[in-house]
Amino acid sequence: MKDCDHVSLWNQCLKVIEDNVPETTFRTWFAPIIPLKFVDKTLTVQVPSQFFYEFIEDKFVDLLRNTLYRVIGEGAKLMYNVMIDKTSRTTVDLEASSRSMAVSPPKNLEKVNKSPGVLKIVTKELDSQLNPNYNFENFIEGFSNKLPRSVAEAVAQNPAKTVFNPLFIHGHSGVGKTHLANAIGTKIKELYPEKRVLYVSAHLFQVQYTDSVRNNTTNDFINFYQTIDILIIDDIQEFAGVTKTQNTFFHIFNHLHQNGKQLVLTSDRSPALLQGVEERLLTRFKWGMVAELEKPSVELRKGILRNKIHRDGLQFPEEVINYIAENVNESVRDLEGIVISMMAHSTIYNKDIDIDLAQRVIRKVVKSETKVITIDNIIDAVCKHFNIDTTVIHTKSRKRDVVQVRQIAMYLAKKHTDSSSSKIGQLIGGKDHATVLHACRIVKDQCDVDKALKADIESIETTLKRR
Repeated sequence: MKDCDHVSLWNQCLKVIEDNVPETTFRTWFAPIIPLKFVDKTLTVQVPSQFFYEFIEDKFVDLLRNTLYRVIGEGAKLMYNVMIDKTSRTTVDLEASSRSMAVSPPKNLEKVNKSPGVLKIVTKELDSQLNPNYNFENFIEGFSNKLPRSVAEAVAQNPAKTVFNPLFIHGHSGVGKTHLANAIGTKIKELYPEKRVLYVSAHLFQVQYTDSVRNNTTNDFINFYQTIDILIIDDIQEFAGVTKTQNTFFHIFNHLHQNGKQLVLTSDRSPALLQGVEERLLTRFKWGMVAELEKPSVELRKGILRNKIHRDGLQFPEEVINYIAENVNESVRDLEGIVISMMAHSTIYNKDIDIDLAQRVIRKVVKSETKVITIDNIIDAVCKHFNIDTTVIHTKSRKRDVVQVRQIAMYLAKKHTDSSSSKIGQLIGGKDHATVLHACRIVKDQCDVDKALKADIESIETTLKRR
């Protein structure tokens, strides 16, 4: 067999494979594969992603082994060239599992993919998508995060063996939820390298699910997630209003929990305040431990700053550290951003790191920062303006004042956020998109004739812009 005849070899393999899998499976999992070279009985093919590679090795190892034997002969091997960054065209070479090597004649190729349980599937090590920079060593402990950190460490030491399953971590943006979730996964990989740990954002999970529906590979998508030992989902509030994604995650959650697998979820609010999420999921979120990460106290902010400065090999006067900690109180992310900004200003303008520089940087960076207006911000501002409890807006009350507040919140959400009418309705009272559109028309028409209402809305908008 000629070394350069890789295209012909792969085409012959495709003919065999096409006869043994459904048409949709062939188009989804084999047609996109590109043959690259054939050297020393090793056929190298390029696949579009790590996710793709995992599925090929997981689901079609028997078929691949027998196909290689038929086309190339005994001892033939596969090598994958995996695309890890499409923008820069970055790839990495990964060996196929030993199960795909052609070592014996296929006895009944037509039944290879239909005979369950013939061979135990050996999967390659999973890319956990964890950020190793987020670990327990650099997660500074204080009173505001002592409980969630302690629970997280217990989970990392004994995944799925504690009562903290699932572990639901919630708190405002920037308080360290993603850091703590990654720390759990990183520690588990250190203690239990054989465990399949996966960190994924809720947004990416939703995108993957949508792609699987489009490509008719939903079963493969579910099967993949059911092989995970520790599943970490970040920003679970992103599931709000997407019913089909929630239904799929519900089944994955149940399978993992019932089979003794650990789940870690993060959110910007507690399960009780999650709107647009099915009750059966909310109930499961509360099965284990719900832990809140509060905004860091002044002392904790000082500790975080000292750790960041020391880690980066910098030197800040103590009075500067105190000043930053006392004046930057929104999030850990803001604190780290201030340190970076101060170093940049000091280097570029040849300025000493002192109180004067700290004041100027904080005034420019923090005060001028544009805050994103969220639906939660709008609900809080509207309810506070009209002196109504935020929980009332989510009830089915038809009282005139409640209906008006709900309609104003919908109107402002439509005006100041990029959320769809359906999502706005889900998050404000559990209404449909038609109700939201009707509310927007009502409020707009009333503003044209009611100066008092118009003034109320302008006042609320001013409050939102000052946040």
